Amino acid sequence: MKLRNLILATAAVAAGASVVSTSAFAQAKEQYIPVLSYRTGPYAPNGTPWANGYVDYFKLVNARGGINGVKLIWEECETGYDTARSVECYERLKGKNGGASLVQPLSTGATYAITEKAASDKVSVVSIGYGRSEAADGTVFKWNFPLAGNYWVAADTILQAIAKKEGGFDKLKGKKIALVYHDSPYGKEPIPLLQERSRMHGFELQLLPVAAPGVEQKATWLQIRQSRPDYTLLWGWGVMNSTAIKEAQATGYPREKMYGGWWSGAEPDVKDIGDGAKGYNSVTMQHGAEPNSKLAKEVIAQLHGKNQGTGPKDEVGNVLYMRGAMSAMLGIEGIRAAQERYGKGKVMSGEQVRWGLENLNLTQAKLDALGFAGVMRPISTSCTDHMGAAWARIHTWDGKEWKFSSDWMQADDQIIKPLVKSTAAKYAAEKKLTPRTPADCQS
Repeated sequence: MKLRNLILATAAVAAGASVVSTSAFAQAKEQYIPVLSYRTGPYAPNGTPWANGYVDYFKLVNARGGINGVKLIWEECETGYDTARSVECYERLKGKNGGASLVQPLSTGATYAITEKAASDKVSVVSIGYGRSEAADGTVFKWNFPLAGNYWVAADTILQAIAKKEGGFDKLKGKKIALVYHDSPYGKEPIPLLQERSRMHGFELQLLPVAAPGVEQKATWLQIRQSRPDYTLLWGWGVMNSTAIKEAQATGYPREKMYGGWWSGAEPDVKDIGDGAKGYNSVTMQHGAEPNSKLAKEVIAQLHGKNQGTGPKDEVGNVLYMRGAMSAMLGIEGIRAAQERYGKGKVMSGEQVRWGLENLNLTQAKLDALGFAGVMRPISTSCTDHMGAAWARIHTWDGKEWKFSSDWMQADDQIIKPLVKSTAAKYAAEKKLTPRTPADCQS
């Protein structure tokens, strides 16, 4: 890569890309990662802390000396959580600086769209807890990595928590469970899993779509008031989440009967409601709010202590900040794994990074060393498994903060794996794709 003394970085409130001069990267090897983010529009309160955590982790890795000496550079592009704009950002950024190492769209709709381009572009699409759930099947989705958990994991572990509260899955027979969901590819993702569980256990599933961005839900909650479901699942994002909880409060629907997906259970969703949201539950993907984690303390000391933090200091360790940091870490560890095979201290190509993501082996000791002790459980990927883990917990809002209210739970492989396999096979047939062979899995 051509030597230069510019690092592409983000500013805390940047709506687009910015270029910041620094002599620290002169003579350095550089690994480039585009950053698709949204700091403007109705989803900004949720998108911004994720982006801050994502970029801060890049800065932290560089402060630690890079990836075996290879420094990270990045360019941020504002998408507004709009699929067309996300694709435009991807197309504009993917070929810069020798080519993108990987891309994390932070949007299920954008993940769907970019998936169609990834194979020919040789850019891995990393979707931490979002995107196409069936992309866990690496034999069909060679370039997709829904690492750490997908929407079916989220839905399954929520139902496990509800079943435990009721005294077993057999006690769900005859009950009514509603799904209030963002009417988009994202919001529709959990439906196949919920329908399967409904058939298995005999509960009635009520589907209630909400038009984006979700600020108008009175008709939806009138339906809930009339049907009185035993439990309500919330699959929202941005302002839709707080609106739903406020409507539940106004309708008199018990918040302790509500369970959000992991994009419906962060501080922006509940902090302005306070005690009005008390008792509201959400599933957490690996992490929750982790202000006392080693990682959060290191960010405060190494970045904010030197006036280099990307966002406000008091958000470090919050739910979405941690998700951004974890997302960055998983992508970077894919690059590190690639270096183990193709050469430590070298810049990895898109194809090499793809191999690294497919051969992740993040043991607990490795995670602890990276600052994620007590935050995450091990993740290990393979050719057939591009997800690598299916662990989650429930946390509950107590009026002031999120607190874990369940033990670790693991999604049921006997349900998840057949669903992934059958849905991936359907996709392969539609797209006329030939699933990878064992021989291809070595490449």
